[in-house]
Amino acid sequence: MISSGKLLGIDIGSGACKMTLIDFGGKVIATGTKEYPTYYPQSGWAEQDPEDWYGALCDVLTDWSIRGSDIQGIAAICISAPTHTAVLLDKDFIPLRKAILWTDKRSIEQSEKLASQYGDMIFGLSYNRVDPVWTLPQLTWVKENEPEVWEKVVRIMFAKDYVRWRLTGTYVTDWIDAMGSMLFDAADLTWSESLCSLVPLDMNKLPPVMSPTDVVGRVTRQAAYETGLTEGTPVIVGTTDTALEVFGAGAVRPGQTTVKLATAGRICVISDRAYPHPHLLNYRHVVRGCWYPGTGTKSCASSYRWFRDVFCQQEQNVAEYSGLSEYQLIDAGAAKVPIGCEGLFFHPYLLGELSPYGDPHLKASFTGVTMRHSREHFARAVLEGVAFSLLDCVSVFEELSVSFGDIRIIGGGAKSLLWSQIVCDVLGMPASKPEIDDSSFGGAMLAGIGVGVFDDATQAVSTCVRLARHITPSMENHEKYKRYFKIYKEVHDNLASTYRELSRILSEEDK
Repeated sequence: MISSGKLLGIDIGSGACKMTLIDFGGKVIATGTKEYPTYYPQSGWAEQDPEDWYGALCDVLTDWSIRGSDIQGIAAICISAPTHTAVLLDKDFIPLRKAILWTDKRSIEQSEKLASQYGDMIFGLSYNRVDPVWTLPQLTWVKENEPEVWEKVVRIMFAKDYVRWRLTGTYVTDWIDAMGSMLFDAADLTWSESLCSLVPLDMNKLPPVMSPTDVVGRVTRQAAYETGLTEGTPVIVGTTDTALEVFGAGAVRPGQTTVKLATAGRICVISDRAYPHPHLLNYRHVVRGCWYPGTGTKSCASSYRWFRDVFCQQEQNVAEYSGLSEYQLIDAGAAKVPIGCEGLFFHPYLLGELSPYGDPHLKASFTGVTMRHSREHFARAVLEGVAFSLLDCVSVFEELSVSFGDIRIIGGGAKSLLWSQIVCDVLGMPASKPEIDDSSFGGAMLAGIGVGVFDDATQAVSTCVRLARHITPSMENHEKYKRYFKIYKEVHDNLASTYRELSRILSEEDK
């Protein structure tokens, strides 16, 4: 076992590169963030440039060096990123196009065709339902719409694997990220010839699959020059951001649960087996033999960010000189509004919805608006609407008789005392907020397992994870929210067919 040193976790997030450097006791030495753009070339599309990911990594490390943070003596590095994000490469490992993100909806037509013709087979092998978030329909779209790109594809990587290749020159992935492609046999842990044939895709273009904790390479001389890292530093395979958020929050035993308020919202329950269900996302855990089946609310903190950007310029202006963030200012106004927002509802379907509907045609909406409602009402309605969406997701676990507890509430939205309390009140369940829950923190912990700093996940959690606060729900508020939730459900049920027809009209106009 290595006796002393540092561990570095790097997360290539949905909007920024985030890094956490810790010592072997789990103490944070340094953190850093660098944003990069998301491109929206058409309505419903979302892409990022892989070069921006690596450039952001280099910028954060350079900034650390300028600020005096010592990035020498790192024992191991782990990289994570959202799953479903494929990087298409030519023979020289040069990206052929921007990477399509999981929020992209361009492959709705391909998804619906795959579901109608091969849905049962795909679900049986991948344990997941076809949706535009998955790589399989995205690749099918590229093949059908960009044949000049498709013909040049020699290798396919995923986001964290591309960045790790830039550091080490190694071409592999892990079994969790592989599951996110919908090209992988979830039971046998191998690329599926049957699933790849649906594109069709030559399986030789896909990377070898390894364990997330395997040491797969070392920082090259070129990467050391570009980043300031020490040449030869070990780098493990790494895995997806959600897997490491769950791990970094300390959820490693069956029954433990994470409720995530991030770009997307997730409820993930640790289990000793998969729970294949059309409205659950099934992934293996970094702990062998465990899974974290979870629900997916597509627009969670992104709903609040959208509200901030569109409606809250005043708070953004005040934040510049007040010492408070714009979210703290928005929260302060929302906190003055009574529970239920006096009949105002928000449905957070800005990008369609995953659980419990699997419907990419859904649209976000404010309903119940009256002259009485102020901007503060709308702000609180967004917070409550996402919480109602999470409660809507609980029905999937109830259907499967999956019990859960020891809830850890995580993600950027969990920093809000108001939003955390609203979520616990709506769910009617207590929760704990870890001091740190970023996937880069979980990545640093996983890097420690990879090089023997920690014997296993349990030791890593007991050494590194600390809880910041506990949240107790108000059962009086919970009973009130139950009445409003009934209306929330009825609004969805009444508008779903309307939004599908609207999607059809918009699709025709785009052609």
